[in-house]
Order: sequence, then structure tokens, then C-alpha cells
Amino acid sequence: MTQKGLHVLQALIGAGLSPAIVQVVIGRDSKVQKDYAEEIKTLCEREGLSYAFRQMKSALTSSCSYALAVSWRWILPLDLHNKLIVFHDSLLPRYRGFAPLVSQLIEGESELGVTALFASEEYDRGDIIASERVKINYPIAIQEAIETIIPLYGKLAVQIVGAIASNESLQAKPQDETLATYSLWRDEQDYYVDWTWPADKIERFVDATGFPYLGARTTLDGKEIILEKVKALPDVSIHNRTAGKIVFMQNHKPVIVCGKGLLLLKKARYATDGKTIFPLKGFRKRFGA
Repeated sequence: MTQKGLHVLQALIGAGLSPAIVQVVIGRDSKVQKDYAEEIKTLCEREGLSYAFRQMKSALTSSCSYALAVSWRWILPLDLHNKLIVFHDSLLPRYRGFAPLVSQLIEGESELGVTALFASEEYDRGDIIASERVKINYPIAIQEAIETIIPLYGKLAVQIVGAIASNESLQAKPQDETLATYSLWRDEQDYYVDWTWPADKIERFVDATGFPYLGARTTLDGKEIILEKVKALPDVSIHNRTAGKIVFMQNHKPVIVCGKGLLLLKKARYATDGKTIFPLKGFRKRFGA
């Protein structure tokens, strides 16, 4: 699935490992603006690779030695668990679970990584085969973060499939449970800004939930707003601090009070029609959850 899955397939083909591929199973994702399913299909057709969409009957479980799950969102058959290799967007055992890349960016982690591990009965607790990491700097948008870790996917996939194709045994080591943390699943409600957060965290949140995701949300005058570009600013002393209220206008753009710090709203649009919210009429306004 997704751009990560497309890159893994491209990397394997580029490394001459396409003969090792029995079948490509393609998943679609309605929760992102672009899921790359058609691009993966086109690549399979161009390279003469067998493929099936997730909803179609697949021979994968009976005819493969191993399966790689890249950006996969669904539970796979139990009979795959002794040969299923999962690619996870974190340096396990930290950030097990769902949307780990988004969670890491919101929390301001200084490095990102990808871990390849054997699947287990409990998600993301299997033995680790290999991992790769990369340093990052903020601000960083989610699309840039994805593009930063994508090469790690290709590197791990070529390493692992190359070993399988050469009949080498895959070595793996147990995770250290004392270091384990989790990232919960996210839905539409989790796109809304909590103005009681510090301004720098809200800035990271907006950057982490932009394209290819649906974008950070708030409300203004009863209408849903999508925040596209913001900037954290130094705080000022406010006696009756109320998160979400406008405190200043800077070049006709609102500066919003946060739990700590201030946030300059540089670019935003209405969710209904996509039109910009600027210029704002009036100063006494409150952004809500």
C-alpha cells in the first residue's frame, strides 16, 4: 500500500529481485488523498508481475515462502504469522501500533526509523529482523517525513528479500519489553486541534496531519476550518488566558492564544468549499475544537 509500498516494489525490481516475487497484493486507503494503488498496479503490469487487489481471492498464502506487509492496515491470516514480515514506521519497541509516524512527529522525536519484524499474535511485538534510522529537523511536514523514510523501506526490503532469494536464514532478536510504548489508532475526531496544547506542539500537529492526510481541523464561527500552515511564536503574559482566542493580528493574519505560546495562522481554508478564510472580518473571534 501507499507510496512506501510502491517504493519497495521499485527497489526490489531495481535490485533484480522481481523473480522472487510470487504476487503483489494491493490495498486501497480512502483515508488519504492519494493511495498509490493505481501506480502499484501499473508497475506490476509493466513488469509482468502477478497482482491482486485486497478484495480479490489471492493465492499468496499457499504459494509463498515469506510475505512482506508494507503500510498494511488489516489483520492478515494467522497461517501467515510464521512467515509474515511486517515493516513498521518506528524504531521498535517504541511507538508500537497505529500511525506511529504521525505520533512521532507530533511528539517532536529527533529521529525516525523503520523496523522489519516477524508478525506475532499481538501487534508489533514480534522479533526484530533489522531496522534503519534517520535524523530529522523541525519544522517538517508529514509528506517530507514520508519521503525521508521511504529509502529506508527500500534498503530493508532489498536486504531481506536478497537474503531469502539466496536461501539465507533470517536472524531475528526479541524486543525489549521494558522500552515498549504505543501509538493509538486515529480517526476523523483526531484531526481536531486542542488549543490547550503548547503552540510548538500544535505546529507539529498541523504539519503531521497534512497531505497525504486530511489536514488539521478547527472551528470558527460554527464552520469547520482546515489549517494548512502555522507558526509558533513566543508567548506573552495574558492575565485571563483563554486558549483559542485571537490576541493579535499580524499582517492581517490572526495570532491565536495556546495553552502555552502563541500560534500565527498563515494559511487556512473552509472544509466545505476549500476557499481561504482570509481576510477575517472582525477581531473578537475564538477558534474551537
